[in-house]
This record gives sequence, structure tokens and C-alpha cells, in this order.
Amino acid sequence: MVRNLMNLTQHQNIHTGEKPFECKECGKAFCSGYQLTRHQMFHTGEKPYECKECEKAFCSGYQLTRHQMFHTGEKPYECKECEKAFNWRSSLVQHERIHTGEKPYECKECGKAFSRSYQLAQHQNIHTGEKPFECKECGKAFSCGYQLSVHQRLHTGEKIYECKEFEKTFTHGMFKSHHSYVMDNLLDISINSY
Repeated sequence: MVRNLMNLTQHQNIHTGEKPFECKECGKAFCSGYQLTRHQMFHTGEKPYECKECEKAFCSGYQLTRHQMFHTGEKPYECKECEKAFNWRSSLVQHERIHTGEKPYECKECGKAFSRSYQLAQHQNIHTGEKPFECKECGKAFSCGYQLSVHQRLHTGEKIYECKEFEKTFTHGMFKSHHSYVMDNLLDISINSY
């Protein structure tokens, strides 16, 4: 419920799309003074909300509340289709798209659709040529975060894909798949040659 005239005016901005509160640091605009104040904490690094469990700090009480669910294990949102549970309603909504096949985020450039907004945003980098994900180790840039994380394994030597049969590990799932294909065919050849 809106408490006073100022709050009512700011609330109405949500419906009109008006964003009169502008950040002097970056120019981003907001519907309310509260949103602007919260946003400015990102620039100042101010994090006044601290978790008593692990001492991690946050810019907003909402972020702290969400974080605390990890400590409590609370997952109040359950999928009716498969009973998987989630901490946030938004996570449940995104998960349910696996079952429905819904892909509401469509690229205006090529028509490809995605189930999550960040997937569309990263996809659009292909069309613009933008590569905002840069490796701090060597400077190589990528159009999506996943490509960067795979690339960084070259520097760290981390190998997360494992072939248990031959006790080999790989930095990328594609390399493991290739290995499995080759080994399966070699085994077929050696078995069938007798």
C-alpha cells in the first residue's frame, strides 16, 4: 500500500515508465529515489547488510534475505512437474520453461529464441561483434561468459570432464566426447577383428 503522496508519485512512475532519478556517476535512471540510492551503493561499494552466519555483506536487505536462504536450506518454491525445489520464485519460473519449452526472449536480428534473458543478451554479442568477457591472464576476449570460463581452464589446468574407464580428464566436454567416440570405435574394431 502506498503510504503518502511522494510514494504514490514514485509508484506511478513504474506504470508510466518515467525515470526522473538519474545517477550522476553513470547516467542510469530510476523510477524512485530508493532505487537510485540502492544503485549508488554499487559505485561506492557500500554494503551495510551483513550476514551474521558468514559475514558476507550486501547492498540491500533483499539481497541479504536471499543469501540467508542458502544457510537455512529453505527452498519454498517447488516445481509441480518434477518436484525440484528452489530458493526463489524467479528460479522456479525459469526452471518450468524446461518442461513447457517456452522461450520468451527472441533475437530481433535472427529470430533465435531463449528461455533466459541473459542468454539472449550474450547471443546478441554475436551480431554486434562485442566481446565483453576478457581473460585477465592473456587478454583474449569472448562474446559469452561460458566461453571465457572454458578458456580459463587452459591457464589453470583444471580438468572437470573425466573418462572413468580410461582414467583420463579433459578441460572441455567436447574433448571428452571425442575421446569417448574414438575409444568406443577402437574397441569395436579390436573386438570385431578376431
